[in-house]
Amino acid sequence: MRRYWVQHIRVRWFSAAAVAVAAAWFSLSAAAVDPLAELKAGQAALEAKQYALAVKTIEPLSKRLPKLADYCAWMLASAEIGLKNYDRAPKRLDAVWKQSPPSPLTAKSYLLMAEAYRLGGSYQEALDVLRKNYATLPQPKGDLALALTFGAAGDSVSAAAYFQRVYYGFPSAFEAIQADSELSRLKTLLGENYPPPAPGAPLGRAIKLLESGQIQRARKELEALIPQLGGADRDRARVRIGVADYDAKRNAPALAYLKSLEGLSPEADAERLYYVLMDARRLDRADEASAALNRLGSLYPESTWRLKALVAAANQYLIENKPESYESLFRACYESFPKEAEAPECHWKVAWQHYLQRQSDAGDLLRAQLRMFPASEESSAALYFLGRLAEGAHDGSSALAYYGEVVREYPNHYYATQARDRLARLGMGAPSPAAAEFLRSVSFPPRMHIDSFQPGANVMARIERAKMLASAGLEDWSRDELRFGAEVDGQPQLMAIELATLYGPSRPDQALRYMKHYAGDYLYLPIESAPLQFWTLAFPLPYRADLERFSKKNGLDVFLVAALIRQESEFDPKVVSYANARGLTQILPSTGRELSRRLKLQPYSVAKLFQPSYNLQLGTYYLQSLTEQTGGRIEAALAAYNAGLSRARSWLGWGDFQEPAEFIETVPFYQTRSYIQTVLRNADMYRRVYGMTERASK
Repeated sequence: MRRYWVQHIRVRWFSAAAVAVAAAWFSLSAAAVDPLAELKAGQAALEAKQYALAVKTIEPLSKRLPKLADYCAWMLASAEIGLKNYDRAPKRLDAVWKQSPPSPLTAKSYLLMAEAYRLGGSYQEALDVLRKNYATLPQPKGDLALALTFGAAGDSVSAAAYFQRVYYGFPSAFEAIQADSELSRLKTLLGENYPPPAPGAPLGRAIKLLESGQIQRARKELEALIPQLGGADRDRARVRIGVADYDAKRNAPALAYLKSLEGLSPEADAERLYYVLMDARRLDRADEASAALNRLGSLYPESTWRLKALVAAANQYLIENKPESYESLFRACYESFPKEAEAPECHWKVAWQHYLQRQSDAGDLLRAQLRMFPASEESSAALYFLGRLAEGAHDGSSALAYYGEVVREYPNHYYATQARDRLARLGMGAPSPAAAEFLRSVSFPPRMHIDSFQPGANVMARIERAKMLASAGLEDWSRDELRFGAEVDGQPQLMAIELATLYGPSRPDQALRYMKHYAGDYLYLPIESAPLQFWTLAFPLPYRADLERFSKKNGLDVFLVAALIRQESEFDPKVVSYANARGLTQILPSTGRELSRRLKLQPYSVAKLFQPSYNLQLGTYYLQSLTEQTGGRIEAALAAYNAGLSRARSWLGWGDFQEPAEFIETVPFYQTRSYIQTVLRNADMYRRVYGMTERASK
């Protein structure tokens, strides 16, 4: 019975493939002169494993499509391997190496050439190709190809060594399954000659499994490893068993186990103490957590585990609004570890607390922030609040200098929106020479300001190739072409525009992700220096009619709602978050049920949250409700939208805030603070971009 079903499935698959090939050839008969249609037909034949037909179709195209000769070559080589013409396949790939601009198929072609040599018995040629081009090979495919080639050549020891690279180095990859099977076979075959894995490789594999969330697999492998390990590696493995329990939220057993470990190497013991602290905090054992932190400071003052512990403990006190407890910890962080990535934020927490408490040294700390950490995320905030201090001291010329620096260096950041407002209020004037001199003394990093959106020769050729592939119906190849170009040709912002345009109105979420990924420096790009298309793709307005209708109904700024959606879902109506929130405005099913009851939108179903119009109706009403419940303060409403109403109300009482920016900067959750700033910044961008579109349409 099982054999019958397998055969039945195969017959159905080949029938479907045959239909696809027939359809391609039918369209070809109507337009046989179109080489792009023939390219598509050849690709369909290749996918259907009709290799002779693929060769017949594609072979004439190299001369008819010289700009896509590398694609023709790659398909021909693949078809030759399918036909077992292993000696012909490598020769077919010549066009790939000659392609200009460089072909995205180069690395795949090295693997394909090596496969042809291996299957044809030319093992040395296969090894030469793989070794010579090893740095360009995608991994773990490259190591797997070497392992298979060494195995075919009869060098089982070398084959085992490369299978080990795959198995230990890429434990979550599909290739690791094949490597595991081959290693079991080779271990039996080689016996005493089986090569031991590289030092640290088995432990490294277990740690990678743990870090990827495969906790039980990792714990099992760690337990099996301990008898085989010695010294620092054994100590590290013992500690990581406790970490596995901690990650699995087996808090009490993890703490008891970690506290029981003795005689560890310094690095392993420092890691153990860090997790003792973290676990004790989870269990509300403040004394044990404090003792672990103190022990880290006395035994391992320079360990990065102490740094992590300082930041974790300080942030816990920050969440609890205990500045008398967290300030000393943040100070220890940046004073003991001034070169580490955590130091700028630690210093900022101290500076900000002094500013909020209106202490006399706040200005000195803000200037120290800029001198010590000019490239930090907090630089724009430090500049802005220096400007506010200057205004408070009736020093308008210094304020002009600080605000001007924010707008110039961080044109599309949140604090630039605030600085522009302050500059408008101050009016014209000359910046203070003293403030300007201080700013010149700060080593701000050079920002990437894109000077031209005119494509260079390689970029023009790349875009033309991508458009040809898209015209042939080979959209995946078209996208790969542009993605490769963004990495190697320069001008990635132009590739971002092309990639985003490929999706158009049908997938604004994917288009937006391409803009963020390949043109991520737009936060530093003056709005007037890029074409309007760039900005409308980076800040799209799909579902605009419903957006405007429901925003107006709830008394909300449509651009604020668009900015919220851009941050929540990137305009993907089908997205589900890790917290189970759904749709454009990311409504939880339980919240959706309550909102639909209030709005009398019955009957309710969770599936309706994926309907853009329905989701927008609920989301705008919810944001309006939160705004009312936070006294009309949109910054607090956004905090409530992200972190909950009770938290937002609590944070409102944490200071005598003189402006919304002070409340936002005081929010203790980094994710929520960044969320509020991003939504408000994006709303400003939407107003500026669509102000440009309205002016352009007149």
